[in-house]
Amino acid sequence: MSFQAYLDAIETKTGRTPRELLDLAADRGFGPTSKAGDVVAWLADEHGIGRGHAMAFFSVLKNGPAISDKHVGSTGSHRDESTVLHLDGKANRPG
Repeated sequence: MSFQAYLDAIETKTGRTPRELLDLAADRGFGPTSKAGDVVAWLADEHGIGRGHAMAFFSVLKNGPAISDKHVGSTGSHRDESTVLHLDGKANRPG
């Protein structure tokens, strides 16, 4: 599963874009210095998000939307289209 696919799955499950969830996280006091376990627990308790998906979200919370180019342009199941994740929702994705 690509990094973007994790975020898309979270959006499908919660009905909220990754950016909306980032805003909710900030409202609850979570940010780049938060502990992963605290964010994972919040996502599980309030949104029913599993650990793997929650860790993908935590990475965005901690590091922003930029990701490694390791899988960009690859043909594997982890391939991503870009080194920048789209946070404004599947319906608002360019192209």
